[in-house]
Amino acid sequence: MSKPESVYPKAFSHIGITVPDLDAAVRFYQDIMGWYVIMNPTSVEEEHETAIGQMCIDVFGTGWGNFRIAHLATSDKIGIELFEFKQAAEKRPDFNPFQSGLFHFSVQDPDIEELVKRIVDAGGKQRMPIRAYYPNEKPFKMCYVEDPFGIVFEIYTHSYEMTYSQGAY
Repeated sequence: MSKPESVYPKAFSHIGITVPDLDAAVRFYQDIMGWYVIMNPTSVEEEHETAIGQMCIDVFGTGWGNFRIAHLATSDKIGIELFEFKQAAEKRPDFNPFQSGLFHFSVQDPDIEELVKRIVDAGGKQRMPIRAYYPNEKPFKMCYVEDPFGIVFEIYTHSYEMTYSQGAY
């Protein structure tokens, strides 16, 4: 099956993450990951009079009352939307990569050892040893970690394309 001419790679815009403590999450992602705040924590009310109120009703249904939200951005312009819902359980999310759906995101940092240390020192968790992706061939490393709220993510030392491209290094 050939690809239609109108299909082209889409850019990644943002990811939404629900956290139990919005202020603590903003501090973590700002201080540890270096992401910058583009919209400070704010409250969104369930109402039909504004575009954002109606959009949230479209997405979440009715009965949620209000929630808090903040927007951050990475160095490569990817948005990070942090949500705090009063209905959200304080329970850490279950790690279940065998269930359909999103189970991690990934960031890139050439100093993987230092970033992993900073995450652990800030209350996060290192889920595995830092591993060489292509031992004795390429200097690429990776590691899975968790933020202090139980959100699992991966760290690469090199770009996704460099890591998986044949002959790219």
